[in-house]
Amino acid sequence: MNGQLTQRTNVPPWSTRVDGCRLIIRGVTFRTCSRVALVVGTILSVVNQGSVILDGDATRMTWVRVAVNYLIPFLVSSIGYIAPFRLRHEANG
Repeated sequence: MNGQLTQRTNVPPWSTRVDGCRLIIRGVTFRTCSRVALVVGTILSVVNQGSVILDGDATRMTWVRVAVNYLIPFLVSSIGYIAPFRLRHEANG
């Protein structure tokens, strides 16, 4: 490999869920995972809400669903992005 797959030098090691959440909130995953969310969220929104929006029947709840269609892929890909950098404490004994 040419090393391009290992250029995640901006991800510090983390050990707790709170630390992982802080990394995501700080934007460590934003550049990569926002692209994933854009593609997947758009596909999900077109499939699940497209006809409602095109018919002009979109309500506030429709737009909440569309937002969730982008948020969930962002969070899932963010967890996958930072997962290899998690430090696991080994149990003694």
